[in-house]
This record gives sequence, structure tokens and C-alpha cells, in this order.
Amino acid sequence: MSKLDKSAIEAALTDLPGWELSEDGISIGRVYMFGDFNSAFGFMTRIAIMAEKMDHHPEWFNVYNKVGVTLTTHDAGGVTQKDIDLAKFCETVVDV
Repeated sequence: MSKLDKSAIEAALTDLPGWELSEDGISIGRVYMFGDFNSAFGFMTRIAIMAEKMDHHPEWFNVYNKVGVTLTTHDAGGVTQKDIDLAKFCETVVDV
């Protein structure tokens, strides 16, 4: 999969509120805040199932009700359509 250029990434992010391009331009990310740990973990579980199906796994962290998601395609050296697609999926299952 080919790396997207900055303008394509920025265009895609207009449909992904809260998602931002990293300063170095090689990843996109967002932090989600949930009501409690169970909600945060449930969100991560739904993403993990889809990530496994896509064979495209996020970098993330979780502290109690906070989940930070970073997406990049290491093989391509930056953001690809796979990252955009997984970010869109995150938005469909978030229940904040």
C-alpha cells in the first residue's frame, strides 16, 4: 500500500474530527475519553478485532478511561489508506 501525501491525509482528516496528523507527518492520532475503564476497554476490544481482520494494528495506550490511538503503516513509512480506514472504524464504534 502506498503512503498518502500530506494533502490527501489532511483531506481525509476533515471527515475524522479529533484526529490529527503528527508533527513528523508519518502518523495520525486521537485521544478518546470514556466514562470508565470498562467502556475504554470495550472500545479497544472492538478495535482489536477489526485490526486483526485488517492485519493492521494500532499503536495505543490506555490509562483508566483514556485511550490514545496512533496509526501508521510501517511498511510504507507513513500514513496509508489502511490507517484512514481504521480511524473511520474507530469513529463508528466509539461510545463516549
